[in-house]
Amino acid sequence: MSVDRHAFTEGLVADFRAHAGHTTSGPFLGKDLLLLTTTGAKSGLKRMTPLVYSMDGDRLVIIASKGGADTHPAWYHNIVANPVVTVEVGDETFEARATVVNAAERRRLFDAHATINPGFWDYEKKTDRTIPAIVLERIASAGQAK
Repeated sequence: MSVDRHAFTEGLVADFRAHAGHTTSGPFLGKDLLLLTTTGAKSGLKRMTPLVYSMDGDRLVIIASKGGADTHPAWYHNIVANPVVTVEVGDETFEARATVVNAAERRRLFDAHATINPGFWDYEKKTDRTIPAIVLERIASAGQAK
């Protein structure tokens, strides 16, 4: 059975927004979910991706797993080219800077993320590539203390 990814994502985003950042059904039920909007590395177009996240202090952590595929997800290439992103989490939307972390920090953050979201252990086993960990740090807006 083929999954229409666009329709799936649209439904997930609608559910997320209707329920203040929570989903009420499907594979993300009970998971901490955010919506990441990136700028396309080649196209320059805005692209939204729902992602499971974890926390490291004040930083949001996302993992470029692509379900254990042998290639990085498109959103990863977008943040490398254009690290300023928009994040929707809960009922809040803000700009953030996405940073791919170094190897030592990647291991720590990946392990912490996979402990909360055990499916990520399987993703790591499915591929020979090193799955990147990315931190999202809020960019202070005018009028906010930095």
